[in-house]
Parts: sequence; structure tokens; C-alpha cells
Amino acid sequence: MSLVIRRIAVENFRKFRAPVVIEGLTDGLNVVIEPNETGKSTLLEALRAAFFVRFNTRNQLAQSFAPHGDAVGPEVEVTFDVDGAPWSVTKHFLRSASVEISGPQGRAQGEEAEARLNALLGSVRDTSRGGDVATYGALGLLWVAQTEALSVTAPGQIVRDSVTSTLEAEVGSIMGGAAYRRVRDRVEAQYEVYWTPTGQKRGRQADARERLDAAETAAREAADRLAMLERSFSDVEAARARLKIIQREMADNTDAQTRSDLVASLDVARAAAQILSTRRAEQEAVNGKVKALADLRQRHDDATQVRMKADAALTEASERRLGVADTLSAAKQKVVDARTALDVARTERQAARTALAEGEERNRQSRRGLAVQSARQRHADLLKLEEQHSTAKALSDTAIAPKVLTSLEAHDRAVAEAQAVVSAGATRIALSGSANGITIDGEPMALGVRTLDHEVHVRFGAAELQITPPASAASAAEVLASALRKQKAALDDLGVVDLAAARARHEIARDAAADLRTLEARIEAATPADDLLQVTAGSAALKLFVAELGTEEAVGEGELPDIEALTKAVETADSASARAEGAQDSAIEALRRAEKEEAPLATAEARATSDVANAVSALEAIERRPEWTTLTEDLAKAREQAAEASVKVEDAVRDASAHDVAAITRKIELIDARVRTAGETRTRLETDIARLEGTIESEGGLGLADRTAAASEEVEAARLALQRITDEAETLKLLRSTLDAARNETSAKFVGPVAARAKRHIERLLPGCELNFSEDLGLESVIRAGVDESCASLSRGTQEQLAVLTRIAFADMLLEQGKPVSLILDDPLVYSDDARLDTMIEILSEAATRMQVVLLTCRDRAFRHVAGNRIVL
Repeated sequence: MSLVIRRIAVENFRKFRAPVVIEGLTDGLNVVIEPNETGKSTLLEALRAAFFVRFNTRNQLAQSFAPHGDAVGPEVEVTFDVDGAPWSVTKHFLRSASVEISGPQGRAQGEEAEARLNALLGSVRDTSRGGDVATYGALGLLWVAQTEALSVTAPGQIVRDSVTSTLEAEVGSIMGGAAYRRVRDRVEAQYEVYWTPTGQKRGRQADARERLDAAETAAREAADRLAMLERSFSDVEAARARLKIIQREMADNTDAQTRSDLVASLDVARAAAQILSTRRAEQEAVNGKVKALADLRQRHDDATQVRMKADAALTEASERRLGVADTLSAAKQKVVDARTALDVARTERQAARTALAEGEERNRQSRRGLAVQSARQRHADLLKLEEQHSTAKALSDTAIAPKVLTSLEAHDRAVAEAQAVVSAGATRIALSGSANGITIDGEPMALGVRTLDHEVHVRFGAAELQITPPASAASAAEVLASALRKQKAALDDLGVVDLAAARARHEIARDAAADLRTLEARIEAATPADDLLQVTAGSAALKLFVAELGTEEAVGEGELPDIEALTKAVETADSASARAEGAQDSAIEALRRAEKEEAPLATAEARATSDVANAVSALEAIERRPEWTTLTEDLAKAREQAAEASVKVEDAVRDASAHDVAAITRKIELIDARVRTAGETRTRLETDIARLEGTIESEGGLGLADRTAAASEEVEAARLALQRITDEAETLKLLRSTLDAARNETSAKFVGPVAARAKRHIERLLPGCELNFSEDLGLESVIRAGVDESCASLSRGTQEQLAVLTRIAFADMLLEQGKPVSLILDDPLVYSDDARLDTMIEILSEAATRMQVVLLTCRDRAFRHVAGNRIVL
């Protein structure tokens, strides 16, 4: 049962923004040869979208259908035949998503339409984000997009099931076919009740485990509650006994009497502490006064010593500084003399350099003047050459192309040939004698010979003569007139009177073109670059320079200075300036040494002067203080007061030690804490007793012992149920693995028929080779000359060819089963050589006799000779 695509219409689908319709596809071989970026691959993607992508999906693949940058809804419409019956499907994606399918059973929309498509094409629902071709069924294998056939791959599960169902009768086994799938599905359904796909426990096993865990938890809780009730009886008795002890302790008044005595002692202790603080403050005041007076005396003594040392240092520094004063004065004078000599030398050097610069400038101006004269001469020559160049250019532009001359010659020959024809077939009349009273077509007739190419009327007075030339003369005359018009039009276009004038003009133009090249070379030679004038090569630069030049003239040669003498004068001035700079540097260095020797002496003198002033100032400040005059008496009296204060402090310390405030306070706090703790303990015990009594009252009548026994029985029952369900799950797991092993053993039986069908195609490409298929019906290797070669190690071209041929073999097997089949190849056989390409085209042409084959390619040279229905996008 072949599937034949008849018509495809797409709009707003990737590059197809405007509506595009492809019609005229036939049952056999259809070839689409278009350049890259035309939309061939997009066309195949649109077919896949119409048949296999759900209309209401918004996955990554569906989002890619919309044209880049447009917020529109892609639309695809396909008309096709299945087993001769017409069908059509229309899908809208993303915006206003919809699907409609019509066929022999009528129309359907939405999910019903998707279900009909899946049933018709043998596909299943695709839930992937980017499109899974394995869910497309047979057409997912046979509609091959770009690069999908570059390696040999195994068919999907849907195709394998269809193929194995076809081969069951041949191999005599149900393993791997539809019957096996039914058995396996039943086992798989039961397996999923107990196990996850990764072999983890779930379903009934998980429920049984949860039941056991819940029963064990309930049993533990019942046992815990029973134990707690039993502990509550003993705990309440112990709490009551402790409460009696606490109440007896709180009734004792010993702690209250002790606390009252301690509070009375605390007042005496606080008064003693206050007296001690007062005595210590008085002592600190007296000690401070003694310290201040003693410090004043010590500062006066220190200032006196500092003043004596500063006076001695100042005297020594002054004497040492006077010793270097003469040397410093002489060094300063030497620096002044050296600076004056250097200024004179620099002035003379600057004058010499100025004279040299002026001389060099005059020489440069002289050279520039000569260069300017040369440039003016070259400019004059350039103008003459350009005038000649313009004249030659105008003449060369009048050249006539050889093709035009050939055309004029052809027109001339056509006129000559037409005139010959007219002369050969025309009627001639001759008039001699007197022409008075004779007219021809109403005009006076002249003497001589006249050639007639049309009917004329000649009158002789009252008589009229009608002359009719042959009929061929009129056509010949028309041909001549046409030739003359064409010739005149061609000559008028060129502005010449005849062919000879055109040839003469062409010769003149050709000679002018030769002269033009010579003039261009002369112009280039007359306009070289001039570094002195900073003029680049070329006529434009020379013209610009002369235009901007003005009236600049050269300096006369007799007025040029002697540059050599001026240079020697500059060198002499530079030497004198250098010697003056050296003498100044030497004087400055001597002055720096004298200043370096004098600087520390001046610093020491200034420091000693400052120290003397500071000491005098400090002494004067101390002696101006009011307490200075009576300092000795005040200091002695203050020391006596300090001794008396120390005695008073010692007495206060003894009184305060006898009554310790901190110790008394700690004892009072201890008694308060003991009373507070007893009250809190009593409250807590009363609370615990009430709680325990409430627990006993509420739990005692609930039959906790019976509940504990029942929970233990439930644990045992749940444990037995878990064991039974575990045994069932393990049995199903063993049955499933046994079926898989049996299927693996049997699947090898299907490889033989598949290899036999594929070999008849591959034999034409690789004669004498044997095929080796894997258990999943994928071609693994080929055996040539006894050597087993893996498909992955073959060349890319051979892999692609084998991939196409195995697809044709599977298509034939699916046709035998009545599955809808067609073959679409996008850019196939890109790595094939010419010989294998011809063989593959022959095989595809033969396959097109059994199914529809569509080739999408950009290789015009490789497929232009292929006989088939040509489709243009």
C-alpha cells in the first residue's frame, strides 16, 4: 500500500512567509533540483509537521516553525493518496491551533483527527521537545532529512515490530512479533504494578511495606502509651512525697529571722563604707596639692639647668660660624663672576647660531627659488601636454567600435544588393526630344532614363499612358528603401555621411589613441615628486602648488653667505659657552661645599638661641605664678596634711573591714534564692501531680493492654502479606527476564530474511559482499573477501549509500505488509562518486516503480539527466 503525496501548501512556515503551493507530484520518481536556501529542507519539515507533530503542541520544534521575528501561526495543507483513496490534512500551529483531516471515512478535527492520522500512518504520539523520528513509524525511517543518512542506523521500534510481524511465518516463531508483544505487554503491565522501570520497588510492594511500617509504628505507640500509664502511677506517688518535704521546709521561720538580722547589719556596714570613701577623697586632695607644689619646684630647677646649657651651646656655635664666614663670602663672589661670564658666552653663541640659521635659510630659499623656477617650467610644459592630451582624447573618443563598422559594412552590402535586385527587375523608360506638355503622375517629365518601381501615369496632351512594372519590382523597391533607411539611421547615429567617412574617422581616432598613451607618459614624466617643495607626483599636485605659489622668486647666487665660516663661528661660540658653564658649575659646587659646611653651624646657633629663649620664658612663667613666693612654706604644710589624711584613711579602713557590705548582701541573696526555689519547686510538683492524675484518669479506662496486643497481631499479619507480595514481584521479575532472554535468542532468526532482502540491492553496489545485521535489525558490518568491516569504519559515501539501500529494503518489506510507504531523500548521495551515483540512481528509479520517490537536491549536474517528474518550487 503506497502513500503518494499529491499537493503541498504552506504559509508562514519558516522561510515560506507568503503562501507557497507545490503541485504535480506523481506516483513514481519526482525530482526537485533547486539551489541552496530555496526551501527544500523546509518543505520536508513541513510534511513531517503536517503528519506527525501535534497541532496544539508548543514545544521547541513547533516554536521553530514560525518565521524568524514574526508572531504568526504556521499553516500546512497536504493532499495525498493512501492505497488509491484520496486524503487531505490541514494543520495550524501556535496561533489558533487546529487540525482537520478528510478521507473516505469523512472529516475529523482536533484529537480525533490526530488519532486517525496515527492509525493511518502507523505512528504514535510524539512527546519529545525537538521531534523524535522513531515515533513517526515507517515514514520516520523513509523520509530522510539532510545528513540523517550519513551513517547506517537501526530502524525504530515501530518499524521493527512491523518487519518482525511480516517475517513470523518465515522463521516459525512468535517471539518479537505481535503475539509476543501481547504476552510481553501483559507481563509488563503486571511488572509495573510491583517495579519501576529502573528495578525499584513500587505499587503493591510499596503498599505492603507501608502497611508493615504503619503497623509497627502503631504497635510501638500502643506499647509506649501503656508503659507511660504504668510510670504515671509511680511518678505521682514520688511527687506527692517531695511536695510534703517542701511544704515542711517552707513552714520553718529560721531563714526569716536570720535575714532580719543581716538587714540590720547592712545599714551599719554602709555607713562605715561611706566614711571610708570620704577619708579617701580627702587624702587624694591633699596628695594632689603636694604633688603640684613639688612639680612646680622641679620644673623651676630643670628650666635653670636648660638655660645654662643653652647659653654655653650658643656661645660655641657663634664662634664656629664666624670661622667659615670669609670662605662663604669668597665662594658667593666667584659664583657671581662665573654667571656673568656664562651670560656673555651664551649671548655670543646665540648670535652665532642666529647668523648660521639665517644663512641656511637664505641658501634654502635659493634652492627653493631654483626648484620653483623648474616647477613653473614643468607647469608650462604640463599645460601644453594636457592641451594636446585633451585634443587627442577628443579624437580617440570618436573611435567607432569594430562591431559598429561591421554593421555599417553590412548595411552598405544590403543597400548594394537591394539596388541590384531593383535594377534587375525594374521597368525603365527613356524620353528624348522635346518634353513639352508631357507629365508623369501630374509632374512635368524630364528627359532621360527613369527606373519605375511602381505604377505611373504619363500624359501626352489629351492621351494618357499607364505603365505598370512587374509585381516583384515593388517588393524589391521596398527592400531597397528599408535598407537605405537602416543605413541612414546608422550613419546619422555616428554623425558621418557614408562608410568611407566612418572609416576615416576611425583611423584618425586610432592614431589619436596611440598619441594619447605617449602624452600620458610624457605628463607623468613632467610631474615627478619634489621633496624640497613637498610636492607629490602627479599633475594635480603640480597645478595646486603653482596656483598657491604666488610671485615667489629665487635668491641670487652672489648674495649667498659663507655657511662654512658661520658654522665654525657657532662651534667656537659653543666651546666658549661650554667652558663658561664648566666654570660656573665649579663655582657653584664650591659655594655648595661652603654652604654645606656653614649650614649645620647656623642650625646649631639657631637651635641654641631658641633653647635659651625657651628656658628664659619657662623660668619667667614659673616665677610669675602667685604660689612661687610662698612655695617652700606651702609645700611643707601640705606634706603635714597628707600624713594626717593617711592616718584617718587607715582608721576608716579598719571600721569598714569589720562590716563587709558585699558579704552581708550575698548572705541575704542566698536566703532569698532558697525561699524562691522552694516556692517554684512546690508549684512545679503541684502541676506534675495534677498532670499525672489527669493522665491516669484519661488513659486508665482506654484498654491500652488490649490495644497493644491487637497492634502486635496487625504487625505479624502485615509482615506475612509483605512476604507474599515480595515473592510475587520476584516471580514476575524472573518471568520478564526469561522472556527477554528468549526474545534475544529468537531475534537472531529474523536477521536472515532481512539480510536476504537487503542483499539484492546492496549486491549491485558491493558485489560479493555478505551482510551482518544486529539483533535490532541494524546493519553492523559487511564481509568482503573474508574481512569483516564495521560500517562505522567505511567511508562516509559508502555509509550513506548503505543507509539508503537498507531503507529501500525495509520499504519493500513494509509494502508486503500493506503499510503506507513513500521515500523522500533530502540532498542524497552527497559523497558518492560518479559510478556509484549512477548505480544508486538506477536503484532509486527501480524503487520508484513500486512506491513514490521524491529527491530533493541542489546538484543540478548530478541529477539533471535523471528521468522523472520535475517539480519547481
